[in-house]
Amino acid sequence: PLLRAWLQRLVDLGVDFRTRHQWTGWNGEALIFDTPNGSTTVTADATVLAFGGASWPRLGSDGKWHPVLGENGIGTEPLRPANCGFDIGWDEHVGSRFAGTPLKSICLRFRDTSIRGEAVVTQGGIEGSAIYALSASLRDEIESAGRAVLHIDFKPDATGPELVSKLQQYRSGDSLSNRLRKAGLFPAAIAILREGAHPLPSDATELAALIKNAPLTLVGTRPIDRAISTAGGVRGDVLDPRQMLAHRPGVFVAGEMLDWEAPTGGYLLQGCFASGRQAGHGALAWLSR
Repeated sequence: PLLRAWLQRLVDLGVDFRTRHQWTGWNGEALIFDTPNGSTTVTADATVLAFGGASWPRLGSDGKWHPVLGENGIGTEPLRPANCGFDIGWDEHVGSRFAGTPLKSICLRFRDTSIRGEAVVTQGGIEGSAIYALSASLRDEIESAGRAVLHIDFKPDATGPELVSKLQQYRSGDSLSNRLRKAGLFPAAIAILREGAHPLPSDATELAALIKNAPLTLVGTRPIDRAISTAGGVRGDVLDPRQMLAHRPGVFVAGEMLDWEAPTGGYLLQGCFASGRQAGHGALAWLSR
């Protein structure tokens, strides 16, 4: 309903929508489009490019603009997944049994950054809001080192000694899994602990330390078309303060096409709206020069 109301408001303001038009580049100063009726060109007094990134190809954000700009000498950075999940290569037991299981009230740590929040076990790895907040650093580490080791504190509200005390309160014959459940861990967390330590330590102090600092080795990012957003795009040094391309006067760029990334979807939306406003004002200034 919001989108339909928004579109109707734009129509009422005189916006002319041309659907099923694929921009393929320039012919001199004219824009070239592939349409259901063949190729056509449009000569514009001002152009704002706002194609999005490459993470929603089914909705049009497929990144096909990226090589077109490069072929026209416009500086860009490669498009990469952002706010994305990661591959771990779980043991089949973890991926098949616990895919879709939330990990609630955990704390994730990578190097000196810690994030409280939630994550979700996937068939091949992990994703979720807390993961997305660390995704840029994790992705860069995987690209440079081939892997990234993320640590999970499954009980961030309990101290190490408190966990030791709980783990020591068991009856003869209790399995290690029962001891962990009595300490407040859910089956998915127990499976992840076993994934990182073979076998699990039976000593309460060592076990508590593992619960507070369980390692997960991430070996890859999920494909870019499964990410929430993308990093990379048009470099800032080829734009003027109005977001106009230095080598294409009258052509402005806005949104996720720009070489920046936001830590979450809310910041991403705000950044896209703000850059769109900046490009719009730039185009107005260009037209009234």
